[in-house]
Amino acid sequence: MNGIDNFTLGAVMNKRSRFVIVVTAWLAVAALPLAHAETVLHVFAGGPQQRTDLTRKMFDEYEKRNPGVKVTLESGGATSELQRQYLSTVLGAKDSTLDVLILDIINPAQYYAAGWIEPLDQYLGVKDAKSYMSQYLPAYATADVIDGKIVALPDFADSMFLYYRKDLLDKYGVKPPTTWDELATVSQKIQQGEKNPNLQGLSFQGAPIEGAVCTFLLPYWSQGKDYQKGIQLDKPAAVKGLDMWLGMVDKGVAKKNIAEVKTGDTVNEFMAGDVVFAINWGFAWDLFQTDPHTKVKGEVGVAKLPAMRGGQSATCIGGWQWSVSAFSKNKAEAAKLVKFLSSPEVSKYLAVKGSLLPVYANVYSDNDVLKANPWYGLALPVVESAKSRPVTSRYAEVSDVVRTQTSAALARVNKPEATVDEIDSRLSRVMR
Repeated sequence: MNGIDNFTLGAVMNKRSRFVIVVTAWLAVAALPLAHAETVLHVFAGGPQQRTDLTRKMFDEYEKRNPGVKVTLESGGATSELQRQYLSTVLGAKDSTLDVLILDIINPAQYYAAGWIEPLDQYLGVKDAKSYMSQYLPAYATADVIDGKIVALPDFADSMFLYYRKDLLDKYGVKPPTTWDELATVSQKIQQGEKNPNLQGLSFQGAPIEGAVCTFLLPYWSQGKDYQKGIQLDKPAAVKGLDMWLGMVDKGVAKKNIAEVKTGDTVNEFMAGDVVFAINWGFAWDLFQTDPHTKVKGEVGVAKLPAMRGGQSATCIGGWQWSVSAFSKNKAEAAKLVKFLSSPEVSKYLAVKGSLLPVYANVYSDNDVLKANPWYGLALPVVESAKSRPVTSRYAEVSDVVRTQTSAALARVNKPEATVDEIDSRLSRVMR
């Protein structure tokens, strides 16, 4: 009996031991994928203007430093408007596909109000948003802090500059103009001297794109005016600004179909050597120097934008911001990536490799950065003093009205007075 009991007990124990071993082994195998699991972050990084080629290299570097993270890049949208349309569709549907997204400086307030982007304070360990953002250029502390919360971090800065053909100005013994009237006079002198029917004096953005909002505001700001929430539009000053642009067309300085010109058109026309002066963003400098099709390499000058007579130079602040989707399932890891992408190290890399303006003031004086971009000595004071387009959660409405109406005026569909009346009427409730 005892023998039978001992035998039975031994058999049960052997079976139980084998069971434990099998279960333990199965759990160990099942745990293997978890030990090597990756966090995959999906990032919308914009289009050509955001230099996604450089962004991808920064993702590669981040992956090396963070072996458990894989970063995928999605690109698309040649303009800010197209990117906004796409992101509005994705985020409006509360789609969790995207973890990180790049936004134009005009968008954080709108996206945060819609509940589409995540406040970053808790992930950054920030108790004082104002203090944390003081490391960046002043404009980004305003654009990226909404209701006291950090909702985005800057990627690279931008601003509109006046590019000019240094070789042509030297040939005719003229200096970069300080007023729009001077620009028209200098342009006509060079155009007449060159006798090239394809040579434009000035190219700027007149198509109904985001750049046309700046086209409307540049001469307006130059007269000492502003247009933010609570500030009434000065109609005479706005009309005067539109008249100035139309005068450029009437004098043959700007081409007649200026209402069709987009940001990329200005870049391509100047790069081809067909423009004396061009208004464009900072990113264009690198293309003028390194694009395989450029004909103006080494012959490009940069200056601050001219002013209206009796006024002060004014320019439009730009730039791109990294934010975390409110619908991301990897918010903490996504915020960590955003912090890296907004670091001084990355800011310097983008400046050296892509001539993308830094978001840190001290990077402008870095020796490597200045070697790659000697004109950055001029750029810093321009970027620091550049003005913001209206900061409002309803910016999409503002942009749509201003850019479409400005383009219509430049196409001579509407007269400047009617255009300004329409802008003022339609935005009166939004801007007050």
